Amino acid sequence: MEVGLTERLDSFVKSHSNRQLAAIPLALFLVSIIVLGITFASTGSPVQLGMEFKGGTLISVATTQSAESFEDQFSSYPIIDARETGSRIVMQFGPMSNEEQSQLTREVTSAYTGVEIKQIGPVYGESLQKQALTAVLLSFIGMAAVVFLIFKTFVPSGAVVLSAMSDILIAAAFMNVAGIELSLGTVAALLMLIGYSVDSDILLTTRVLKRRGTVQENISNAMPTGITMTTTTLAALVVMYVVSTYSYLVIPSFSQITLLSDISIVLIFGLIADMINTWLLNTSILRWYVAGSGQRRRKA
Repeated sequence: MEVGLTERLDSFVKSHSNRQLAAIPLALFLVSIIVLGITFASTGSPVQLGMEFKGGTLISVATTQSAESFEDQFSSYPIIDARETGSRIVMQFGPMSNEEQSQLTREVTSAYTGVEIKQIGPVYGESLQKQALTAVLLSFIGMAAVVFLIFKTFVPSGAVVLSAMSDILIAAAFMNVAGIELSLGTVAALLMLIGYSVDSDILLTTRVLKRRGTVQENISNAMPTGITMTTTTLAALVVMYVVSTYSYLVIPSFSQITLLSDISIVLIFGLIADMINTWLLNTSILRWYVAGSGQRRRKA
């Protein structure tokens, strides 16, 4: 599969101009910004915040009732979501007063067995939100600094940073479209995505700038390694997503592992975006840059 994908991608890159290659990832980048902007205008945040960042209560009970019946039963409370995970129902509530929280706890524990309750206050949630934002920004700034130190040239370094930024924005926009909230798990996924995206971009840029041969030859030689790196990671993530999301269909006693499910699907979509940005956007910028450098040297 990797060989066939590499050959088709290589053929596609060779047969299209730099503008044509860059058009696809730039269009995705623009759409992602629009999606994030719409979400920011409606919620005050570019992504939908999960319970860890806005506070709330998560209650899990062992039952055979449907999720819809729980939404009706607890409609007097600020219930946000109720879903089935194997043999359990997981309900998520928004911030409540201490009195409402105590009353809800009594109602649930008196009516059901195997009750698990997790509560996060809004103040703690705001603190986590700031810490998560700081972690993402510092990671991105650190990555950009290392890239500029490695290549010491603005255009190739900027292309790597632009590709990584596009990966994160596309993954965040996908989260909004798919209804995946920003949680501690998805923040970890976005941080990991920075590392994954830089790997392939640095591989490509190093091969093009520091190897002998034509630009297209170096791009073609870099593709097998880069595609193999990404597809092997994707294969592992697909398995993790299937097991964490649907294993209860095979083994009823298992429940959905929401944290791993969210992490894996965000990384899957982010790595697909990384393949597009690396081999279309970054490739087009490098081809343009090297061609321009060659012309300047000949004129000199």
